[in-house]
Amino acid sequence: MENQKAKKVFRSRISVLLLGFLLAVFIPCTIPMIRYMIIQGLYIMGGTLMFIIFSLTGFRYVISGNKLYLKVWFIPMGSADISHIISVERSYNPISSPAASLKRLCIRFKKGVIYSNWLTWQCVPNWLVSPVREQEFAEELKSFNPEIYIKISDKKGKWRLQDWDI
Repeated sequence: MENQKAKKVFRSRISVLLLGFLLAVFIPCTIPMIRYMIIQGLYIMGGTLMFIIFSLTGFRYVISGNKLYLKVWFIPMGSADISHIISVERSYNPISSPAASLKRLCIRFKKGVIYSNWLTWQCVPNWLVSPVREQEFAEELKSFNPEIYIKISDKKGKWRLQDWDI
């Protein structure tokens, strides 16, 4: 009965650096539109930027039963059994993932196990996630699978700016 715990939801941390990068890309694109009064282009750029920000603020990691679910707001993006997780380690890998920050956790899975990911079933070696409460997230995973190797440091170093995560 230990595995029948309540659902825990962890939201994704949002990176100041990532938002700055998005603005650095979008602002130079909008200047010519403003200059030449291309209103339709401004609407498209504004809508695109709002969609991206809306998506980034909606990442959730849900631990329910013996499963880990990835969601963007209410849309399920993937799920995996916690019993198949091998390790949880720190990563700064910039590869596209359901994480709104570059300070991430790499969740490694056993080889050959098939996981539900978005609308397909595929063999995924690891997931990159960025929960705000990392230690609590790792402890919750470990409560379901005590064999998970966890290596997360809380050191402040070059990847921290004024105590903000990149």
